[in-house]
Order: sequence, then structure tokens, then C-alpha cells
Amino acid sequence: MIKIKVIPRANPLDVAAQPKFYAHAIADGTADLERLAYLVSNHSTVRESDCYAVLKALQFFIIDELNQGRIVKLDNIGSFQIGVRSNGMELADEVSGNTVRSAHLNFRPAKPLRKMLANVEFKLSNG
Repeated sequence: MIKIKVIPRANPLDVAAQPKFYAHAIADGTADLERLAYLVSNHSTVRESDCYAVLKALQFFIIDELNQGRIVKLDNIGSFQIGVRSNGMELADEVSGNTVRSAHLNFRPAKPLRKMLANVEFKLSNG
């Protein structure tokens, strides 16, 4: 169950217009690598410290593979890929690494995650 709260947002194209109200998802805590290692160890025969070591190595190698320009696909989780934002140039020859303004991470969820998102339930939070 995902908690939501109501937030008002002004229309940036019409600042005189009344704001509209939107649902905003509220995080209900954080699951870090230690928590994930604990959960995995409780559902397998592997010790928590071993799970944590594997997750730390996975974290390192995901970053390393992305840094080498590769797409990192985690089967039923999804794929990570680096994307860029750049300045528009008049000629193709003018485009170079210097025209890149910033890099960001693209995530494409796999089918199980997309299915979960389609079936998620929401509850309005009182606070």
C-alpha cells in the first residue's frame, strides 16, 4: 500500500490561475543494502554477512559497468543505462563531449516491476 498526500501546484503557464491539487507519493522508510541482505538471508541458507558482501560487490560492478558505457540488465528487476543532456549545435561536427551538459541514469523496469506498478494500491495519509 503506497501512502499519498495532497499537494497544490500552480500552473507555470498561467500564474494567475488557481492551483490544482495532485496526489504525491510518500516514502515509508528506506531499504538499504543491510536491510536487503537481512531479508535475503532470512529466505535462504546464506548468512546475512555473505549476502551483504555480494550486494556491495554488485553495487560496485553496476557502477563500473555503467561507467564503461554498458547497459546493466538485472533480469526481472530492469535495466540501467547512462543518458546525457547536451547543448544543441547547428552542425553535427560541432557536437563533442564538451557539449554534454549533464549525465543521468535511465531505468527501464522489467515486466514484473511494471506489473506491480499496474496493481499497486494507494491510501491517503492523514499526516
